[in-house]
Amino acid sequence: MNPYILAILLFGLGLGTTITFASSHWLLAWMGLEMNTLAIIPLMAQHHHPRAVEATTKYFLTQATAAAMLLFASVTNAWLSGQWDIQQMTHPLPTTIITLALALKIGLAPVHAWLPEVLQGLDLTVGLILSTWQKLAPFALILQINPTNSTILIILGLTSTLIGGWGGLNQTQLRKILAYSSIAHLGWMILVLQFSPSLTLLTLLTYFVMTFSTFLVFKLNKATTINTLATSWTKAPILTSLTPLILLSLGGLPPLTGFMPKWLILQELAKQDLALTATVAALSALLSLYFYLRLSYAMTLTMSPNNLSGTTPWRLSSSQSTLPLAISTAMAICLLPLAPAAAALLTP
Repeated sequence: MNPYILAILLFGLGLGTTITFASSHWLLAWMGLEMNTLAIIPLMAQHHHPRAVEATTKYFLTQATAAAMLLFASVTNAWLSGQWDIQQMTHPLPTTIITLALALKIGLAPVHAWLPEVLQGLDLTVGLILSTWQKLAPFALILQINPTNSTILIILGLTSTLIGGWGGLNQTQLRKILAYSSIAHLGWMILVLQFSPSLTLLTLLTYFVMTFSTFLVFKLNKATTINTLATSWTKAPILTSLTPLILLSLGGLPPLTGFMPKWLILQELAKQDLALTATVAALSALLSLYFYLRLSYAMTLTMSPNNLSGTTPWRLSSSQSTLPLAISTAMAICLLPLAPAAAALLTP
């Protein structure tokens, strides 16, 4: 892609998100979301591959549907209450429709079906943008409207954690596994949103760090399926020994960064007398942990086939810069000791 066009598209992505962040009027927020969608579409379809074009079309249709729902709900809100301010959502009907529209935008279950399919058709770099940056603007809006209907948030959160764990079990494609991982993490964020918005933000940031690290590892190894991970130990042995730690951090195991948000969320849910919800969420985390362990096993404990197609990939060195990978890996593994500081910041 022409670097000037790429720069314009990335600027459009940044501008769309910034407009949504800065807006207090529903029309302006909607415009920012639309800019975001339109800027990423050429990036998604840049390799003129049928799979990429199909993924782009699916993405465009779902995002357009969500944007139309959002516009409809905000007009309804203006009609019912006479004002367009994002933080003045008083009527339950538009608030619920907007919550569902934003859930469709970020890919929460039960409106998640587009996310694995779309992510599977993209290359890893655009997939990374879709999994991280594209979640920011809708999340800013969800945090601002502070949905009053607690039942719908808990249902969205629990179905997302369960489907995110269940859907990833039988997958062999890494991008689909990462999509289901994304759905499960988003479910955790939505569960605690109404009780502690700052904790949702902390979970989102730790999820970004861990996902960034995972995508860069797969990109360095040029891996798209579980089988191709087996050649990575010959290519980058130190990175291969660290990758299971990143994956287990995504799963939320104790000495690693990913344990911090899960621990604080379960603590908050228990404080709110939602012990059953907390139990179901914790059990669904075990489902996710299974497929992270499966990836770790394939990467570190299996030998790659010693034939021509198996030995060619690791002879080719990658041109990818390793500094972002090094920083994000260190953050994905080592930030748990900051948990008391995070907990202190989160308490109002």
